[in-house]
Amino acid sequence: MDDSRLSPRKKQILKAIVDAHIDHGEPVGSRYLADDAKINCSSATIRNEMAELEQMGYLVQPHTSAGRVPSKLGYKFYVESLVRQYSETKTEIDEINEKLRYKLTEMDEILSEASRLASSFTDYTGIAFKSNSGKVRINKFETVYISPKHFLLVMMFAGDIVKAKPIHLSFSLREEELHRFTEAANIYLVNLTSDEITMPIIVRIEALMGSVGAMVHPTVKMIYETMSELDTADIKLEGVTKLLQYPEYSDVSRVRELLGVLEEKDKLLDVISTHTLSDDDIHVYIGDDDSGEVMSDTSMIFKTINIGGKELSIGVIGPKRMNYSKVIGMINQLATGLDRMFGEDKLLGDGESKF
Repeated sequence: MDDSRLSPRKKQILKAIVDAHIDHGEPVGSRYLADDAKINCSSATIRNEMAELEQMGYLVQPHTSAGRVPSKLGYKFYVESLVRQYSETKTEIDEINEKLRYKLTEMDEILSEASRLASSFTDYTGIAFKSNSGKVRINKFETVYISPKHFLLVMMFAGDIVKAKPIHLSFSLREEELHRFTEAANIYLVNLTSDEITMPIIVRIEALMGSVGAMVHPTVKMIYETMSELDTADIKLEGVTKLLQYPEYSDVSRVRELLGVLEEKDKLLDVISTHTLSDDDIHVYIGDDDSGEVMSDTSMIFKTINIGGKELSIGVIGPKRMNYSKVIGMINQLATGLDRMFGEDKLLGDGESKF
């Protein structure tokens, strides 16, 4: 955002107004800025600067009082230009890292734990999600012969993710025939997305299998299901009732509508993907006052990391006047901690699969 038209004093006043509104939830007047925010100029000068900030679109005057509140543009400027990294205490950092050391072996558990931690450390609603990328690919197939009608299909994905699924057949299969299928799968199915595994490819593998070609259909079906399992969008929310402690959500009907949005994964993922500001790897959604949308009084802050080849986003949902500085610092610390723990394999034992 171009902030060249804002003087240092305007920036100082805007930041003080956003800070005060976050703390108290009320319009901020020039007297407060002069007396409590320690702005080093007269009340008259502050009033003039506030009026200019309002004309420029950074502030709005909700009623005829002299107080102002930040507009969406004001919040954007605050997030992008004024927020300083929140310095967590050593106790908070140690507590986060200690909680992250629990062994998490499934993405569902990771999402649940990440959203719970985000809520716990910020006192807002925690959110953790993974989107459907459509890019899951299998790097290698292996099989384990168990009996003539049973074998284990082992699929190895990027990021050292390993999935093993049992296959049960209604007819007998010899070990050398299973070996032939394994070779065919590694020739024709490796590095394909589920959309790229087409009927001609399946027919070709069936032809190679000859008299036991019927084993291809249930096996490819399991491959599809496993790829979808890893690539399904999912959202976990924790501490939703914490929203009720803020006056912005005192209207029961609006809270019901907001909860409806939060429960619809596709709708929430659409908001996240199309309405966020991005500064490096921190993403911020700020509700629009003029749109009349359900989330007009709501902000979301999240950070995306990569765990086991999957993009996972961790953050919080809260009122638009949330403490951006503290939340951004805390979410950054939490996401970095998760990324580091998995990167160093501290949660895993020798020979274990991450998922």
